[in-house]
Amino acid sequence: MLDFLLWNKIARVIDQLAETLDVDYDRALELFYESDVCRMLHDEHYGLHLMSDTYIVNDLITELRDKQT
Repeated sequence: MLDFLLWNKIARVIDQLAETLDVDYDRALELFYESDVCRMLHDEHYGLHLMSDTYIVNDLITELRDKQT
């Protein structure tokens, strides 16, 4: 059951990321799964799965910006 909830959260995060960055869904999916945020979201010790979708998207965007510099 918890996996189902996490999968739904990931889908919402990817959808919001695609909308926020104005990229297609496939690109948002790629960005998400290559990120540290994805790794942390799957590790319950970080507690990221308890945060809002918007918080996670903002964290992911910050990570992407930091990687560019």
